[in-house]
Amino acid sequence: MQKYQLSFAKINVLTEHIAEVIVSQDVVISLEMSEEYDDFLTKLFSSNFALLINKINQYDFSFEAKVSVASHQNLAAIAVVTYDNESKASVGKIGAIRQRDGWNLKVFDGLNLGWQEGLDWLHGELSNEALNS
Repeated sequence: MQKYQLSFAKINVLTEHIAEVIVSQDVVISLEMSEEYDDFLTKLFSSNFALLINKINQYDFSFEAKVSVASHQNLAAIAVVTYDNESKASVGKIGAIRQRDGWNLKVFDGLNLGWQEGLDWLHGELSNEALNS
């Protein structure tokens, strides 16, 4: 597994088309961080990909980052693994702000095998996308 460190997060490349993202504790993701992240994903993936967001840490986004993060054109699916109700609620808020983007987003409970369920779901979503393209 390839591992990368951005200024605010770790990226673990799980497969050719799936990366796990773990944002550091107590970070507020700025627009600049969001751009760093998008540039990194552009270099890493040349075709469709999916993200497994592991919300093991508490963090937030600036308003500018909320409206720009994960707007990558090749992003096929996002699985978010949460470990408490606060994390689940924050994902819902960002999802609502970005509803017009039509994100293929699903939340999984990290306390109940959510990480593996999320990864399995992403594999399925990428397979469906390949069949439909």
